[in-house]
Amino acid sequence: MKKTLLLITFFTLCLTFSSKINSQSLLGRWDFAESTDGSEYIPRDEGSLGIAMDKLILLGGRGEVETSVFDLKEKVWLVKPKPPLEMHHFQAVSYNDRLYILGALTGKYPNETPIPNIYIYNPIDDSWTKGPEIPKNRRRGAAGATLYKEKIYLICGITNGHTDGHVSWMDEFDPKTGKWTILPDAPRARDHFSATVLDNQLYVLGGRKSMAPDNTYQKTIEEADVFKFNKKEWYTLPEGIPTMRAGTSTVALGKYVVTVGGESASSKTAHIETEAYDTKKNKWIKMVSLIEGRHGMGAVVYKNKIYIAGGNGNRGAGLPIETMEVFTLKI
Repeated sequence: MKKTLLLITFFTLCLTFSSKINSQSLLGRWDFAESTDGSEYIPRDEGSLGIAMDKLILLGGRGEVETSVFDLKEKVWLVKPKPPLEMHHFQAVSYNDRLYILGALTGKYPNETPIPNIYIYNPIDDSWTKGPEIPKNRRRGAAGATLYKEKIYLICGITNGHTDGHVSWMDEFDPKTGKWTILPDAPRARDHFSATVLDNQLYVLGGRKSMAPDNTYQKTIEEADVFKFNKKEWYTLPEGIPTMRAGTSTVALGKYVVTVGGESASSKTAHIETEAYDTKKNKWIKMVSLIEGRHGMGAVVYKNKIYIAGGNGNRGAGLPIETMEVFTLKI
């Protein structure tokens, strides 16, 4: 009888412990974010999502696609002007109520070319401005871009479409002065990823070294690299991203660096994984998966929620996603 009771107690404790792990490993929930009037954005992949003036701005993508703007207060989608040229494979940066596009590609797969100038979208009058020229020897696309203390940082990328020219470069661009500054290279080259900043550190997760046509998806990168702004130096996290993939979106939410979706050689459909690095406990956490797997989308944080829109449901192309999802963190 005592043995039976001990076994029951043991299994109960195991189940309780397992339940705690599972509940923590599925931190948060994804929901579809619907408009109030039934309006929808124009589907696209390899575009980006930015935020300015309480508006989500879905812009760029393969082909010449109109800009879609979601008013977060009215909850309606509006159609706005196209960019002045085809632009895709970039991470839009919000600065001073404008969106800055740099590190973008134009043209058709697999020999796309880097766009030589910065372009700026103004949501106040829905205008596009051709900005400063990017130094010729620093042009690339499919790069990470993010803002830190009113300066824009451009990280890694690829110089020749999807074929070759992977770089580990890091540049600083001052939108006030137009000055470019070359910073220390990242520990490794990668493309098809996005970057984010949390607690004075820049995080570079996921991505790959694209080598079309034979190795477009295979060479995904496990290591996660971090740049310390105060020391101007790089280091690599002890553990890499749990699910290796490219075409991801990465944002900072609370103490977490969250990486969403993506594509890889391991799956013909896009990834649904949402994984986060807990910067306080220095460990990876599995969050609840996307409702619809996607890659080549955009993601932003607004009022402590992650919004994602655009992207493709298949590896490569073929299944444009028409929904927007919103992630709510639950602790």
